[in-house]
Amino acid sequence: MADQGKTSKDREEPTGGEQSSAEASGPATEAQRAAGGEAPEAGGLEQTPEVPEGGTRLSPTRERSGMFGVRGSGDTSGFGGLKLPGYAPAPAERPYGGWFDELADELAEAMDRKGIARSAVRQVTVDRGEITFYVEREAILELCRTLRDEPQLRFELCSSVSGVDYSAPDGTGVSAVAQPLHVVYHLLSMTWRRRIRLEVALDFADTHLPSVVEVYPTADWHERETWDMFGVIFDGHPALTRILMPDDWEGHPQRKSYPLGGIPVEYKGAEIPPPDERRAYS
Repeated sequence: MADQGKTSKDREEPTGGEQSSAEASGPATEAQRAAGGEAPEAGGLEQTPEVPEGGTRLSPTRERSGMFGVRGSGDTSGFGGLKLPGYAPAPAERPYGGWFDELADELAEAMDRKGIARSAVRQVTVDRGEITFYVEREAILELCRTLRDEPQLRFELCSSVSGVDYSAPDGTGVSAVAQPLHVVYHLLSMTWRRRIRLEVALDFADTHLPSVVEVYPTADWHERETWDMFGVIFDGHPALTRILMPDDWEGHPQRKSYPLGGIPVEYKGAEIPPPDERRAYS
């Protein structure tokens, strides 16, 4: 009865749940398997309960090929022809669990007070103990302002803005994801010790998105990097220029349509061949 009427904030419930995305690989693992060791079953403890970092290992949800553990291919890049299909978690259903339901209710009420349509949140996903709100791009700025200013939300810090290209590995733009170019925002509430993620989906034909620098000044260089690497145009940014590549560089290197190699090295006149054409020295 002592906890009656209290919220998760009162109980100081920790953010998220026990989780791990680690996957065993490498020579040490092979030696362990040869000695009779077995991979942990899905849901089984990775470590002993006495270890604070102990969590649960979930079954892989996607088939992985290439990259880690690849041998004898002659590829010195470390990628080894990595191929992973685009992955979009399914929408979550209430109850979400933990403090996620409380947060979703508080956000919906705050949106009503600010005149932001609830339909601006297109989808809510809970995956690996983390909550993500998929947001309409027109609403991202005011939604960030609401998340920062509302007393029951108080997400004071935007710790990261980054891009993801979910189009096909060959860069054709064909993808299981309808809008393959995503912009991801990681927000932290230092008041309530909570972390959430916002995500906006875009088409390559229209990559414009409102800048959130006026709400979160820390997003300044992050938005510049996302423009530089993915070509997302942040309208209203105070100085949207390249931050990693030279100012006159053509293209956006982290798009799937951008070649992995064959780009002349700046100022050197050398040519770096694509990874599958590089020779091995062992």
